[in-house]
Amino acid sequence: MNNKCLMEFIGTFFLVFVVGLTVIGGAGAMAPLAIGTILMVMVYAGGHISGGHYNPAVTLAVWMRGKCDSKDVGGYWSAQFSAAIVAALLVGYLKHGSMVVTMEPNLIHAFIVEFIFTFALAFVVLNAATSKDTAGNSFYGLAIGFTVMASAYAAGQISGGAFNPAVALGITLMGLTKLPMLFIFFLGNFAGGALAAKVFVLLNPHDV
Repeated sequence: MNNKCLMEFIGTFFLVFVVGLTVIGGAGAMAPLAIGTILMVMVYAGGHISGGHYNPAVTLAVWMRGKCDSKDVGGYWSAQFSAAIVAALLVGYLKHGSMVVTMEPNLIHAFIVEFIFTFALAFVVLNAATSKDTAGNSFYGLAIGFTVMASAYAAGQISGGAFNPAVALGITLMGLTKLPMLFIFFLGNFAGGALAAKVFVLLNPHDV
């Protein structure tokens, strides 16, 4: 595993780990704040190494936008999904015996919010962290973390608030959502990321 993939594993692990520990018998209404904060600090920690994606849908968007080498995509996805599995298993061990409430959302509603808010997240990443017009800024991690926090507060009760296929896998393994929902998460998340890349290119033709 190269340095970039290792950083993606570390960042994704902490994101999914905090999701599990705060949602399962934990922080309640404060969970989105903790989740957005850990994403923010991990983006700052690893942005200079891997880009700080920690999200396969973001990796797709960054690749489509032309700022991620094709040879890195598979490695990033493998690291992200592997980290989600490890984090989910560790949460299961640490939270053994805790009450787990499995969501059963309306699938159409869940798809809509997962699509919209993954678009928002990927769009913020592309503009704040990959554009030459914002190069060298110090706010990119804050912008990305706050996007996830706001999205989780807005839509967590509708879909579970993944906005990230790796997080979706993690919460499925933790029993927070049912296996059939994984398809909805993946479809909404990857579609949202792809659309964000298309819109970014449309709005920033000089930056491609």
